[in-house]
Amino acid sequence: MAARASTAPPRGMRDVLPPEVELRDAATQRILAVYRSFGFRRVETPALESLRLLAGSEGGENEKLIFKVLKRGDDLQQALKGGGDLADLGLRYDLTVPLGRYYAENHAHLPDPLKAIQVGPVWRAERPQRGRYRQFTQCDIDTLGLASAVVEVEQILATCEALTRLGLADLTVRINDRRILGLIGHHCGFTDGEQAGFFISFDKLDKLGTEGVLEELRGSGLPGAAIERFERLLPTLQKGETSLPALRDLLGEGEAFESLDWIVRTANAELPAGARVRSDPTLVRGMGYYTGTIFEIASPAHRSSIAGGGRYDRMVGKLLGRDVPACGFSIGFERLITILTEQGHALTGGSETTATGRRIALLVDAGGDLTAALAAARALRGEGQLVSLELRRKNVGKQLADLATHGFWGYATVEGAAPAVVKPLTAARGGR
Repeated sequence: MAARASTAPPRGMRDVLPPEVELRDAATQRILAVYRSFGFRRVETPALESLRLLAGSEGGENEKLIFKVLKRGDDLQQALKGGGDLADLGLRYDLTVPLGRYYAENHAHLPDPLKAIQVGPVWRAERPQRGRYRQFTQCDIDTLGLASAVVEVEQILATCEALTRLGLADLTVRINDRRILGLIGHHCGFTDGEQAGFFISFDKLDKLGTEGVLEELRGSGLPGAAIERFERLLPTLQKGETSLPALRDLLGEGEAFESLDWIVRTANAELPAGARVRSDPTLVRGMGYYTGTIFEIASPAHRSSIAGGGRYDRMVGKLLGRDVPACGFSIGFERLITILTEQGHALTGGSETTATGRRIALLVDAGGDLTAALAAARALRGEGQLVSLELRRKNVGKQLADLATHGFWGYATVEGAAPAVVKPLTAARGGR
């Protein structure tokens, strides 16, 4: 007899049970409501993209984590015989690269600027660990076609308001500019060709710490003198002792400093209570496609950032033949849901009450009057309740306890043509 197939999901992926799905739905709706109020509109892109696109978009180390999809039919057979590439498609590792292709393909039919919302799964073939999966959801806003720093301010305000509406407090937006990071790299002695490798290691500061980053840099083959100069500069950057004007004096003039200072001042004047923006010269973000402002949002509720993004003004130009200014902010949805679950946030009054009504079980006997039951259910739904028709068991007390466990607020029974009377399940414990 053949062994029974495992029912566990693939490694790094997971099944989501109804209570969490409802929490995710409620969180999504709140986020979307805020983003729509700022003028953003939903768009959708495919889960699969050209492997050439995904691998050539400066996605940093994520390009090493692409799930590749084999060619099909005759194309696969020819590749096997001829020794060519076996894969031509890949699962998207973020929502930004597909959006760049989407804009290049559809720009003639899109508003200018395009203010887009995307919510959907992405895939990365990385080592699974707590809170990190191979399939996860991202929630992005992007503005394409507008170079003004007003875009950054609006995205910071919208994302902070969305997270605040979800119950998160004391939000800190760390902000930097890749042009300033370039000046830091040149100040230390890294050439333009060496800066990509420098940024990849620098980006791991929160994860590896100072010594871990320096050790990785020393093993990377980058110039020792440049690494030593970076080592001397790093403590000052980490302690936040260097203001933007002082950093500008140290590194040389650059419009990035003026833009960053304006964004910080303007956003701080409008942020929800308890949220703040601060410049952080150690913020890197590993994606190579960033060209200017970069930012992340942190909360005391989680040691990792909850959201992040930045400006990527050259991505679309590679596909369209002309540069299109672009900037985006992405919420790490899985981290957000973890925080909401651990802190017990009740986005909808608990799983028993949704945004549209209370969950009610209408109990009917197996041989009862089904017509009357359906009419009673219809009447309750007309009042805004969510009604599930349930066959009454012999052990009604246990049935009611099970219903309460699985998110029902109340129950009702059908007594002839009389209106169904809803009773809360908290009053029904013990079999009443």
